[in-house]
Amino acid sequence: PRAVMTYIAKKCGICFQPPSIVLIYKDDSKDKTRQRIMPVRNFSRFSDCSLAAEQLKNNPRHKAYLEGVSLRQLQKLYSLLKGHLGGQSLTESLEKFQQEETIDPEEDMNKLDDKELAKRKSIMDELFEKNRKKKDDPDFIYDIEVEFPQDEQLESCDWDVESDEEI
Repeated sequence: PRAVMTYIAKKCGICFQPPSIVLIYKDDSKDKTRQRIMPVRNFSRFSDCSLAAEQLKNNPRHKAYLEGVSLRQLQKLYSLLKGHLGGQSLTESLEKFQQEETIDPEEDMNKLDDKELAKRKSIMDELFEKNRKKKDDPDFIYDIEVEFPQDEQLESCDWDVESDEEI
């Protein structure tokens, strides 16, 4: 059997002219860093970024390379391209994306439709992943012990006493 090629995505960016997604990746078998250019076709400023990102990620020609690139990152690149096609500057597009990507704590998520809700959820998941300590992080501590002050005597609550009364 043929050895499975593993590509480790290092950076993913967008090129406006010609519109393409550029991936810098490391080829594990050869220990080389390479660049892959994936042309963006039939995408306009009216296109759906999430759809475009999913199609690219599932494209058989690019799938293996994009394994390590999150769908959200691809959506972000497409939304920058969309902004560019709509005549926005990169700064404007980034700011707009930032606004869309920020969770508003005041927002009533019960009123959102499924698509918007899924979007918020994936933003939260991504924030969680970004802030989560992983085992190989330099400041990851495996077993944290916390001392609780024993001075205050714990008061017993009447509900933690066993009783046979019916409730």
